[in-house]
Amino acid sequence: MNRTWLVFVVLALAGLVAPFVGYPIFLMKVLCFALFASAFNLLIGFTGLLSFGHAMFFGFAAYVSGHAAKVWGLTPEVAILLGTLSAGALGVVSGWLAVRRQGIYFAMVTLALAQMVYFICVQAPFTYAEDGIQSIPRGKLLGVVDLANDRVMYYLVFAVFMAGLLGIYRIIHSPFGQILKSIRENEARALSLGYDVDRYKHLAFVLSASLAGLAGATKSLAFGLATLTDVSWQMSGEVVLMTLLGGMGTILGPALGATIVVTMQNYLSSLGSMVTIIMGVTFVACVLLFRRGIVGEIQFRLGRKA
Repeated sequence: MNRTWLVFVVLALAGLVAPFVGYPIFLMKVLCFALFASAFNLLIGFTGLLSFGHAMFFGFAAYVSGHAAKVWGLTPEVAILLGTLSAGALGVVSGWLAVRRQGIYFAMVTLALAQMVYFICVQAPFTYAEDGIQSIPRGKLLGVVDLANDRVMYYLVFAVFMAGLLGIYRIIHSPFGQILKSIRENEARALSLGYDVDRYKHLAFVLSASLAGLAGATKSLAFGLATLTDVSWQMSGEVVLMTLLGGMGTILGPALGATIVVTMQNYLSSLGSMVTIIMGVTFVACVLLFRRGIVGEIQFRLGRKA
């Protein structure tokens, strides 16, 4: 067993015992945002595309999943699937428009599209505007397992997180993932070798959007809430911070970054607006001391491949 799989085994064992030593609600929040950051990292860390609008997939999937569970009365697994598929469909359309641009122009297009989705969510009747969708029922998994218990719900969220993380690992270590890395390193050379660069970038964009939607859909059921905060530009900024803090282009870096940010937001909430300042100082310190992110710097110091 290589080191990577050993890390996954340790992570799985730690996740199994975590709800007995920690607060399940807090742990679920960490896992949802860890998956969100990992999905974003698939795009920026392994494809080299910086999106400033990834919250549109996270938040829109949360709305769709919440509406499906509360209004349509669908089971949680179907509601999560619908939310994920809606994010993927949104990724198909927005990605088709965005990947035709490069650099800052790509980032600005994604930001503009995200703002359009935000204002749609403000006006759409099924989102309930500023009130959001509240009291979303968790329901019964497969019609049998009651998710009302926080620990039971935690294990579903943990299973979703592990499946998403393993999926990302498989993607980046496949021939498709190697092509994405070549595009990140030298797009012109990949194009000269005969690869349809735009098609590969589009597919990576859709996969990243779908995984971000999976995180958002799961979060809406875990917390029974979908609000405009989930689809706001601030959320897109937070996921960038999480990814860079933990280590862009690493497997576990974004998850660690999400854990740090969510922990700071949770335990320093009594400080009010000071939390934002503390997060900013932390980010600046990380950039100065750990240019590759925390996990990236550790891997570099140990002489391991990212």
